[in-house]
Amino acid sequence: MELSKDALMDMHRRMVRIRLFEEAAGKLAESARLPGFLHLYVGQEAVAAGVCATLSDDDQITSTHRGHGHLVAKGGQFNQMMAELMGKATGYCKGKGGSMHISNLDVGMLGANGIVGAGTPIAVGAGFANKYKKNGNISAAFFGDGSTNIGAFHEAANMACALRLPVLFICENNEYGEFTPRDKTMAITDIVDRAAGYGMPGVIVDGMDVVAVHEAAVEAAARARRGDGPSMIEAKTYRFYNHHGVQNLGLKYRTDTEVEQWKERDPIFTFEDRLIEAGTATRSDFDDIWAELRADIDTAIQFAEDSPLPDPDQILVDVYSATPSPDLTGAAS
Repeated sequence: MELSKDALMDMHRRMVRIRLFEEAAGKLAESARLPGFLHLYVGQEAVAAGVCATLSDDDQITSTHRGHGHLVAKGGQFNQMMAELMGKATGYCKGKGGSMHISNLDVGMLGANGIVGAGTPIAVGAGFANKYKKNGNISAAFFGDGSTNIGAFHEAANMACALRLPVLFICENNEYGEFTPRDKTMAITDIVDRAAGYGMPGVIVDGMDVVAVHEAAVEAAARARRGDGPSMIEAKTYRFYNHHGVQNLGLKYRTDTEVEQWKERDPIFTFEDRLIEAGTATRSDFDDIWAELRADIDTAIQFAEDSPLPDPDQILVDVYSATPSPDLTGAAS
């Protein structure tokens, strides 16, 4: 596949936006300027960028507890994202979603999800709606290797294949479920082996190579739009930081050598080297992009810090529950 300079530089920008947002958020969390847990996406940028560069603004994605990168890659704006992480009223979810439940329906990001594997059925639901409406849109579910051990994933995969829904299953295999190596929780080495059990094609790609991810996503998306059903992409990738935050909280579950070996394959810097060698861009071009986006991050942090907290009287707005209506309260069962 021959990609234009604009397409290549677009994917590079998506990855840099993710990296800078995540690193800034990590530093804020370390200084107790962000509430709650924070699961960083650093190292996996090529997956989100490669897939989302394939999708239209009207296509949908679902995410995981490690979801900032997906929203950034789909077009999320720094100001509203940073405000949401700080729990401010100007955030995408008015400060009520926070890191693990951030979403933005305007760009088709149906939500990060704190429940492992819970995003896949949502993507299948979106895929069903797209097929029913015949609107030509597709959905993509991002999930980790550990999610494929969850019942919700298997039900979603089965339904998507049985109904030939326009869904992309994107497995970000970073080899760890929280602190546990993949080989301690499943007997298979390649997650994509599970695709055949549902009758969908699957492919393994280098998740540190944005072009490889993009090419696989283009093919899967075209198949889905033709009405040929879902596909699975297993991207072999790695998170540079720990399960949540930057510090490992005293839990040493990866060797320093392993981490450093993966960092040598940094998806952004290796991509920049390739583009410079090919004459597509110069080091000065990349320096300008990093500087521009760092300034955008600084602006977003200031925007978030200057934004108000949600009013207490808004606590039940946008919240749905199964509480009985007043006329049923106390009724005999």
